[in-house]
Amino acid sequence: MNVNRFTCIAGIAITAALVAGCGEKAATAQTPGKAPPPAEVAVITVAPQQLALTNELPGRLEAARIAQVRARVPGVVLQRVFREGSEVKAGEVLYRIDPAPFQAAYNSAQAAVAKTEANLAQATLKAQRYAPLVETHAISKQEYDEATTAQKQAAADAAAAKAAQETARLNLGYATVTAPIAGRIGRALVTEGALVGQGEATQLAVIQQLDPIFINLTQSSAELLRLKQAFSGGKLKSVGPDQAKVTLVTEDGRPYSLPGKLLFSDISVDESTGAITLRAEFPNPDRLLLPGMFVRARVEQAVSDNAITVPQQAVVRGPNGATVTVVTPENKAVVRAVKADNSQGDSWIIAEGLKPGERVIVEGFQKVKPDATVKPVEWKNPLTAPKGK
Repeated sequence: MNVNRFTCIAGIAITAALVAGCGEKAATAQTPGKAPPPAEVAVITVAPQQLALTNELPGRLEAARIAQVRARVPGVVLQRVFREGSEVKAGEVLYRIDPAPFQAAYNSAQAAVAKTEANLAQATLKAQRYAPLVETHAISKQEYDEATTAQKQAAADAAAAKAAQETARLNLGYATVTAPIAGRIGRALVTEGALVGQGEATQLAVIQQLDPIFINLTQSSAELLRLKQAFSGGKLKSVGPDQAKVTLVTEDGRPYSLPGKLLFSDISVDESTGAITLRAEFPNPDRLLLPGMFVRARVEQAVSDNAITVPQQAVVRGPNGATVTVVTPENKAVVRAVKADNSQGDSWIIAEGLKPGERVIVEGFQKVKPDATVKPVEWKNPLTAPKGK
């Protein structure tokens, strides 16, 4: 009897506890908790600015001037004067070719000039003596004509002899080979004792002028056409020929410290590559840039008065193109498709999709769902922000 009574009391207690627990859960379910706060995101406010548009183009370096030093007269090389790989000045002696035969030819030509000048003097005196005699009919007109003709012939012979003397003098001078331009000379292509100039102008060395130095760049014709269309449509302004800035990045990825200038662009398109050639000039006082090196150049070709840029990390690229996340006036996050084909430094240039005054999320958009409410704060660029102590 007591056991049954104890069992009954325990059942009632358990039932009461279950009812109380269900009541607490129901109360908890009926009293909702606080909603999570909006996600904090870093944003920038889009503002138009004047921006010089830069294109990075590949190219190769080329010497500003190249001179092939050649033997202009035949002979045996007696001496090489220059040091290979050194800097030479215009007019500096490089080689000496045996001058003996040319000196002899010059002496012979000089003697011929003296002989023809003596004949000219004799013919001139004879013509002068005959002039008054023909007037008094002391000599015939034919004799006088023969005297004047002989004078003219002697003058012609003297002129020919002087021309031959000048040729001999030039050949004698060519025996001393000098540098036609200033620059760096390469290796010697002949040695002492070599016979040069026999039937052809033998190449002796090559001089290249390295300061300044040229870079030949290639740009696709399609890209150039887009630029011209933007110019004609008023979207971009052309950079003046003397105002286009060019900077250089060397093969190891380092920027070259000295700026260059754009000289010209070609007027025809290469049929094999579909590209045009541009040429820029760079100072090269330390000879760091050498002909044949592959480099990349950043060329300012246009100026936009109302360019819109956003940091590169704000743009997401997918199969359907580029997008950014915009914060609406109601602080809602909205994904927006944009056109961002060109970059400038660490920013993308937005051609379409954004308007001035709109806010774009730079940091934190990964944790935000579309149309979610966000808490926008101003983004601080770590590259420009002052460093803390």
